[in-house]
Amino acid sequence: MGMLILLRHGQSVYNQKNIFTGWTDVELSEQGRQEARRAGEILRREGLLPDRCFTSWLKRAIHTAQIALATMEWEQIDCLKDWRLNERHYGAWQGRNKDEVKSEVGDEHFLAVRRGYDTPPPPLPAGDPRLPEHDPKYRRLDPSLLPRSESLADTRQRTLHCFYERIVPSLIRGETLLVSAHGNSLRALVMAIENLSPQEILHREIPTGEPLLYTFDETMKLIEKRSLTPDP
Repeated sequence: MGMLILLRHGQSVYNQKNIFTGWTDVELSEQGRQEARRAGEILRREGLLPDRCFTSWLKRAIHTAQIALATMEWEQIDCLKDWRLNERHYGAWQGRNKDEVKSEVGDEHFLAVRRGYDTPPPPLPAGDPRLPEHDPKYRRLDPSLLPRSESLADTRQRTLHCFYERIVPSLIRGETLLVSAHGNSLRALVMAIENLSPQEILHREIPTGEPLLYTFDETMKLIEKRSLTPDP
């Protein structure tokens, strides 16, 4: 049986300040580091020792995986990084306070973008220094692949390409995999794994630091889903 552990990164310094983060590469807060350690303790308690780890290219996800694996004393495995697991790109809202944006655009539009499926935020304009094309980590990628903003539908498309190309083959072989990523890239995976509709995913929140465990048979049929929470 293949087992997939989904782990949303711990609180970031932008989460702490209620700021839209997206592809902005910010650090974990101290609470976020504690959440990553707690996730490692949960996985160790459950005896879940991943064969490999996958993360995005953003350091809050990378560091969450590193801290969790160090807590487990399980740092010898390969950790493979893929930009397609990055958080949703929040366009011109990146770096802005969520409450301020909400007061500007109104509750209805804010909710449509924030929790809806196919409504993107306004894109970054050409030449904006926040565009991924100005970040050297993306210099080897085709510029046409780099977003200026994304809906959840856009995020789902690239995330699922990574999932079926790199993750599913290992699950079919019966491996246990840890994926440390982001609220929206993980929502995209959960949507596909659980066959959720756009309306159903609207109400699904992925908690930070609490691993989700999915178990599959050799045909990738879902056998079991478990939320792994700390001891009371």
